[in-house]
Amino acid sequence: MSENKSMGQVFFNGIIPENPTFRLVLGTCPTLAVTTSAINGVGMGAAATFVLVCSNLVISLLRNFIPNKVRIPAFIVIICTFVTMVQMLMQAYLPSLYESLGIFIPLIVVNCIILARAEAFASKNTPILSAADGLGMGLGFTLALTLMGSIRELIGSGSVFGLNVLGAGYQPMLLIVLASGGFLTYGLLLGLFNLAVRKLEEKRARKEAEEA
Repeated sequence: MSENKSMGQVFFNGIIPENPTFRLVLGTCPTLAVTTSAINGVGMGAAATFVLVCSNLVISLLRNFIPNKVRIPAFIVIICTFVTMVQMLMQAYLPSLYESLGIFIPLIVVNCIILARAEAFASKNTPILSAADGLGMGLGFTLALTLMGSIRELIGSGSVFGLNVLGAGYQPMLLIVLASGGFLTYGLLLGLFNLAVRKLEEKRARKEAEEA
């Protein structure tokens, strides 16, 4: 298998086959807490993607130098460095978004998606593949959060990204932007996503069987 093909597979893996939100069910706390609007989903996803790509790259470069007994603390220190960078940049240039996301920006340090990719992938693969894995997982996480945020914002206020879509006469369903609405939206999307993926896998298996 060529490296280019491997990179493509690794990248695509995080978007659909192993989407961290809808397939692996990781990072559910920020998923439920910050997706009250589409812009929050994009902001949280972009921050996590930056940390994923950078931490995966650095951990992969240092994987042969980090002693096995202290690998988890070392991973956390590396992740914390990039989270601090994101936090400072958002405070300086996107203060309103930073205030909206609140405690969940510094909590990226202990986001199980990032630590899981560091341990399961970056510590065992080349820097290029590790960066591709981080980018794929990050984009998969961002797409999931943006989708959830768009749905909750649309139903909860009639707008998407702050733009009124359903008109002034729309009666918003405020329940959807509350915690219970987050659980309901997440559960429905989780079921629909996995059903769609299963159908695609069955279709691909039938096609391969016919060609064999």
